[in-house]
Amino acid sequence: MSEPLSPASVSSEPVRSEPLGCNPRVEPFFDPVTSTVTYVVHAGRGTACAIVDPVLDYDPKAGRTSTASADRVIAFVREHALSVQWLLETHAHADHLSAAPYLKAQLGGKIAIGEHIRTVQGVFRGVFNLGDTLAADGSQFDHLFTDGETFQVGDLTARALHVPGHTPADLAYHIGNCVFVGDTLFMPDVGSARCDFPGGDAHTLYRSARRLLDLPGDTRLFICHDYPPETPPDTRPPRFETTVEEERRGNIHLNERVSEDAFVAMRTARDRTLAMPNLILPSIQLNIRAGRLPEPESNGVRYLKIPLDAL
Repeated sequence: MSEPLSPASVSSEPVRSEPLGCNPRVEPFFDPVTSTVTYVVHAGRGTACAIVDPVLDYDPKAGRTSTASADRVIAFVREHALSVQWLLETHAHADHLSAAPYLKAQLGGKIAIGEHIRTVQGVFRGVFNLGDTLAADGSQFDHLFTDGETFQVGDLTARALHVPGHTPADLAYHIGNCVFVGDTLFMPDVGSARCDFPGGDAHTLYRSARRLLDLPGDTRLFICHDYPPETPPDTRPPRFETTVEEERRGNIHLNERVSEDAFVAMRTARDRTLAMPNLILPSIQLNIRAGRLPEPESNGVRYLKIPLDAL
């Protein structure tokens, strides 16, 4: 497996603080099965849009995919006469399958992710012994973003921010006064993502989070997952929008009073107690392929691999 990115791999370039173009409208779609939030980002009816982290439903007991979650997104896009320009992945998720290819077939748009997906592909090509069946060059995606690259969603100007630590390839998308942070930060009472996947690193995640928390305090942050506390009296319904100021003051893992060394010690100890995500084996195999399903074999059935005693 490849070595984790060093903390120095996090860009030291400040994130531009002024709004990038006009501010977007954001429509969230929460999937309770995987605790994932898909976002549609747009400037109003009849405009271009981006879809962030779309979910393909998967029943692991039956080995069947379905599209109810993605179809809700499609219905919204069509109802508001939106034109899909981008299907944005924040990283190769380990907890849900991507619906990007299905949405592209229905609505159009380019599937994009960060350029460091090549590192992730190289690691998992070995884990799943994919050999020549997987090119570890990112070519499965329509576009690979570099850190700081700007792009358009219609009249909205967006910027890709490399925020590694959870995985080497994590991106956040800064659009207007909104940042779609992927798994870099969670809601303040949930904290931060694990760093024990191949190429993950707690020092790197801390510095990535600090890069985001240096943004103006009123910057809106949209979270990829929410895991509400289950112990009364702190239970609450799912939430997925916060602000930089709320995170600075109250994030239980990464608030402004927490040092890098303290965070790394906490995160390392916590990660040792965590089980693997329920859908990590199917999710990773598909998501490093931009969500594309394996080709059917001679009997017309598609197959995924399950490595035994390997992870």
